[in-house]
Amino acid sequence: MSTKDAPQRQAQALAGSPPRLLVIQAPYYAEVVGGMLAGAQRVVHQVGGAMEVVEVAGAFELAAALRMALAAPGRWDGYLLLGCVVKGETDHYDFICDAVCQGVMAISAETGVPLGFGLLTVENLDQAMARSRDDSHNKGAEAAHAALGQIALKRRWAL
Repeated sequence: MSTKDAPQRQAQALAGSPPRLLVIQAPYYAEVVGGMLAGAQRVVHQVGGAMEVVEVAGAFELAAALRMALAAPGRWDGYLLLGCVVKGETDHYDFICDAVCQGVMAISAETGVPLGFGLLTVENLDQAMARSRDDSHNKGAEAAHAALGQIALKRRWAL
């Protein structure tokens, strides 16, 4: 099913200028992250927004890259983090997922930055692919909706 056929949440209208988002992606699973990026692009383009995309080595680097991006205040209205971690046979998965989530949450809570967090944490690649397809379950599109909602809230409250 394509996004044209699936029931989709409409991107809400934003007051002010079209939003500018920075996408920080960890493309280790390129097909998965590419599908999530395409979903996010569709949502952002619905509101006339623009996206700049940068890549980091892996999921672990997402929080640090976000922190670096925040050193350029006013350049972007919001941020999207996209990546995928697939569980393996070791504890590495648990350590990476926990570290990334804790790091991103700390930055988000401290700064109040408008953020869409699209890190898939899955048991296998089939689960990841199911969440990056061109349908209503695309987690990149969901992350974009979250970021746009936060941008709208920030603008409404004139922060």
